[in-house]
Amino acid sequence: MHNPLGNFNYLIGCEKTRQAIAVDPLDGEAMVSLAREHNYDIKLIVNTHEHHDHIEGNPAVVEATGADIIAHKNAMASIPNVSRGVSAGDVIELGMLRLNVLFTPGHTPVHLCLLVNAEDNDGVPALFSGDTLFNACAGNCRNGGDVDQMYDSFVSQLQPLPDETLLYPGHDYMKNNLAFALTREPDNQDAKQWKQSVSSFDHDEMPVMTMGQERSYNPFLRLHNRDIITKLKEDFPHLGLSDRDVFKALRKLRDEW
Repeated sequence: MHNPLGNFNYLIGCEKTRQAIAVDPLDGEAMVSLAREHNYDIKLIVNTHEHHDHIEGNPAVVEATGADIIAHKNAMASIPNVSRGVSAGDVIELGMLRLNVLFTPGHTPVHLCLLVNAEDNDGVPALFSGDTLFNACAGNCRNGGDVDQMYDSFVSQLQPLPDETLLYPGHDYMKNNLAFALTREPDNQDAKQWKQSVSSFDHDEMPVMTMGQERSYNPFLRLHNRDIITKLKEDFPHLGLSDRDVFKALRKLRDEW
């Protein structure tokens, strides 16, 4: 990864065909080098959304490999040279790879996530969440996003995912996010344990967490927690008790934290 923005650049390879998909390449040359090192041929690029740190490496990958670019259909005007626009429910296939498209607006209006079902991943589902879901946090909505859409994406697309789903976010903000989570729920033992466990880790050393683990310490997945709600009322005395109210209050505090 090795970049100041903490971006993860993912290379998803089909072991049978040695073809690969590059997800959100920031450093295109590094992605090409990684593919060559492991004897993969990049055929597709998938951008979860249009922000520069998720598309900046597209030209270098395309120049080196001729890969096609895929993004949400409504991002085709904001991401240069998209070859295919996709929608919720579409499946991106390459060799034995099958990536299911989830439409998850909020961070931006055109954001998508990629879900690999358990049957296509040795029995373990995996989510490539871009800037929608991070370890211990939700994505921000400051740059053209919408917090109500983000909440709706969490409810409709992320909450139904099984606990064993592996999470591959777009950035590593885990240390800061856990610190924020503990300001909202100071007695959360899971948050305390993981904050201590990753305190000395570099970006590339961060563990791959599951949705079940996220549900134990991520405040945006713990909207019914009585301690979180009680503490929020210190900052928002007239806070409503709906999940949406709690989600939006958490996001406002995280934006200012």
